[in-house]
Amino acid sequence: MALVIAGERSGVGKTTVTLTLLASLRRRARLVQSFKVGPDYIDPMFHQHVTGRACRNLDPVLTSEAYVQQCFAHHSQLSEYALVEGVMGLFDGVKEGAGEQGSRGAKEKNNAQCLTDFASTAHIARLLDLPVVLVIDCSRLSGSVAAIAHGYRSFDPRIKIAGVVLNRVGSDRHLSLLKDSLESLQLPIIGVLRRQDNITIPDRHLGLVPTAELPELNALIDRLADLGDSCFDWQRLLPLLKSEPVSPSASASLSPSFPVRIAVARDRAFNFYYQDNLDLLQQLGAELVFWSPLDDADIPKDIQGMYFGGGFPEVFAQQLAENTSVRDAVKTAILKGMPTVAECGGLMYLCEQIIDFEGKSWSMAGVLPTSAVMGGRLTLGYRRAVALQDNLLVKANTTVYGHEFHRSHLTLTPTQPLFETSRYDCEENMGCEGWGLPANVHASYVHLHWGESREIPQQFLKECLKEIC
Repeated sequence: MALVIAGERSGVGKTTVTLTLLASLRRRARLVQSFKVGPDYIDPMFHQHVTGRACRNLDPVLTSEAYVQQCFAHHSQLSEYALVEGVMGLFDGVKEGAGEQGSRGAKEKNNAQCLTDFASTAHIARLLDLPVVLVIDCSRLSGSVAAIAHGYRSFDPRIKIAGVVLNRVGSDRHLSLLKDSLESLQLPIIGVLRRQDNITIPDRHLGLVPTAELPELNALIDRLADLGDSCFDWQRLLPLLKSEPVSPSASASLSPSFPVRIAVARDRAFNFYYQDNLDLLQQLGAELVFWSPLDDADIPKDIQGMYFGGGFPEVFAQQLAENTSVRDAVKTAILKGMPTVAECGGLMYLCEQIIDFEGKSWSMAGVLPTSAVMGGRLTLGYRRAVALQDNLLVKANTTVYGHEFHRSHLTLTPTQPLFETSRYDCEENMGCEGWGLPANVHASYVHLHWGESREIPQQFLKECLKEIC
């Protein structure tokens, strides 16, 4: 068994409730494995900071339904308790069945399952057969709470609502009104969180500020643990959270055939990585060398490849620009042929410049003949991407599924782009994107999860191995 924390909509406090639960469990010296529904990078950072264990993303668009089940089964059985944080509202997902993903991700589903809640929290709860606790923002309601709870419990009979958490409760009188309204439903109240003025996680243009930039985070987690000790019905919760041994589906084993060293940029500017991607590289034999383009004086020695994840290079553009020795070393290594993967923020770092929100220009590595310009427009959504040419990661005509989430655009588009992209759920053409020149570079705004596409890290490491030969 494990438990899904869902919201009746975005912004109701799912992450606060999840972190409060995790912090209280860790204070009790419990070994807990967390999961996050969807493609998000930042919430899992907070999970990992609290639990000490890497959070795993459960996303059937980026991977597949089978991979979600295998990932959950494998990692949940290694802990005492397991907790899944949902995404958006409980039933908010995408329309499944468009394009080739309809046959790739879930070949055996029937037509009734081709709904608009694919990849939603409800979809994951059904897929893993897990109970759900619904978080309700009570700040602007009282008696209506029963209608909300009843609607969510009855909307899909396959979803097992184990109870509700009442968040942002204003007073004892307010709580009494909420309880009276819910009494007729006989739906357990799993927790009550009062309005909190001293528990705030700052955010900015792409969501929460990452953990590495919050020096007071440990104090905040302590306050959350204090809150969790008193606001939850632990007698009801612990049996729901208890992880049970399962028999995971057989998955292909990986042979460690690529004894190479890969420099992985990981610091305050670059920290968007799926842990499964890093695990796959290591399982294939790669040694990962973590380093900082912000703080280090040079790239790591004796490496055969580089991996720049996403993040916030625009926030640290001045510091990145001032580290000229590293910028020069990165450019020199790439121009000499070093295989390099750069996603979103990594792509921006390989550009000639980053132009920040204030219009200031900062020099970057200068590998790609374009500049990244920050703006107010948010580019967001799942992508179906078809490779237009053989490149560092995939062969021509290969279809991959990824996610875009950024507020920058490039001043020039590549003459020989990597991908032709379309929206995942409606096949709307999004144009061409991605840089594959020099040929040893894969630079794209599209974030990829390699769990269901293990040929991608294999291809990358095969190219890196040539650096040794």
